[in-house]
Amino acid sequence: MKAALITERETVSFLDFDDPEPESDQVVVDIALCGICGTDIHGFNTPGPMRASICGHEWTGTVSKTGNDVTRIKEGDRVVVGVPPSCGSCASCLAGQMDKCKTVLEAVVAAGRFDTPHGGFAPRIAVNHWRTVIANSSLSDVQAAQIEPTTICFHAVRSTPPKLGDVVVIQGAGPIGLTTLQWARVAGAGTLISVEPDPLRREIASGLGADYTVEAGENAEELIKDITAGLGADVVYECAGVPPALQSAVDLARRGGVVSLIGLAASDALTKPGEWLRKEINVFASLGYTHEEFEMSMSYVADSKIDLDAIHTGTVPLSEIGEAFSGLSGGASGELKILVDPR
Repeated sequence: MKAALITERETVSFLDFDDPEPESDQVVVDIALCGICGTDIHGFNTPGPMRASICGHEWTGTVSKTGNDVTRIKEGDRVVVGVPPSCGSCASCLAGQMDKCKTVLEAVVAAGRFDTPHGGFAPRIAVNHWRTVIANSSLSDVQAAQIEPTTICFHAVRSTPPKLGDVVVIQGAGPIGLTTLQWARVAGAGTLISVEPDPLRREIASGLGADYTVEAGENAEELIKDITAGLGADVVYECAGVPPALQSAVDLARRGGVVSLIGLAASDALTKPGEWLRKEINVFASLGYTHEEFEMSMSYVADSKIDLDAIHTGTVPLSEIGEAFSGLSGGASGELKILVDPR
């Protein structure tokens, strides 16, 4: 069996692996679709190999084999990649901070017992059974393959929700930004502003509920000043994942406003601490999700509250994954969410 891995900067290689057999606490999942994530693109653009278990971490498929100790999942179940419930025994759980469970974090980053020799850019994968959640039966495979990143955005907005009527800015209109935009709308935001340099992505943001779309920089600053009578936004969700966007998120927020970090910048960012202090900015960061949030986010998608079909712009066979990475990396392909079909 061949699996695709990022082995060097701008290099996707097909490596040979034995057909997986489940350990006692594992299941084997036949992959139907696996999404290319912004994290994958960061890895593609970074020198050196990307960690194997993270390269291809947005997948859905069908369980074909189960380990001897697995009872919660059975062969034939359609699943999405997920995380376990809080373990109840790590230091965070014992301190009563079960939403910060270290076992869940290990599963989010596919470390420890959740580590795998490759990700979902493969026909099959053997994973700890707790890395699977049964997919909502109402979801298409295209929707199910996007539940993992959708739940990231759900977790972020749930952790830093807008108040009813708030002016909300979403920086970036990639898949994460466009999904966050929709969750903020569901959560009760009053005015939604998408800040994005690409005009095609701004058009999609408008179709998904943005009241205003604008380029980053002075145009965004002036628009938000006009809308808020000079105050600034109540909440800014930073989804662009580029270093300069951190300070621009603070610049766009009002005094006492909230900045919620979702996008992962690949390098350090220059900031103006005095501005953060003067504005008394509340900064939050979101990484991952909880087990229960998968069920919740799937229900919203199944009820058509969140549109993932508008974000999915292409599906490629596993053999063409290198070209897909190059196109997304260069930004000239016009694609948003590309799914890889290894079948």
